Amino acid sequence: MEKSTKDEIKEVKGFLPKAIKFANEINEDFAEGIAEFYQTIWDERENGLSMKDKHILVFTVACASNNVESASKILERLKKFGATRTEIYDAMMMAAWTGGIQNFTNVSSELLDKINKLGFE
Repeated sequence: MEKSTKDEIKEVKGFLPKAIKFANEINEDFAEGIAEFYQTIWDERENGLSMKDKHILVFTVACASNNVESASKILERLKKFGATRTEIYDAMMMAAWTGGIQNFTNVSSELLDKINKLGFE
């Protein structure tokens, strides 16, 4: 049985994004279209960003946006894709630079604990 685009996205992201779930309640073709949009973004392309790099980028954006829930989920993916503690700390510092020290303060307490629990090297 061939995997659907939705299944492929779930495999890459570790979960099915809410946008696809909600779209599926409205219309299956609409959900498939959104899943294809996700797939286009997350596909690895020759000379493009690696899956780890893409997750580091979205982790940085989540931290800068004070989105602890999303950043926490992304940490799990970063572990899978071999990110190092130093790479994650660099991303958090960039988030502090772009999102402000208050957002850094807000996300750091929970994320530093999760980083330790996940055992990043």
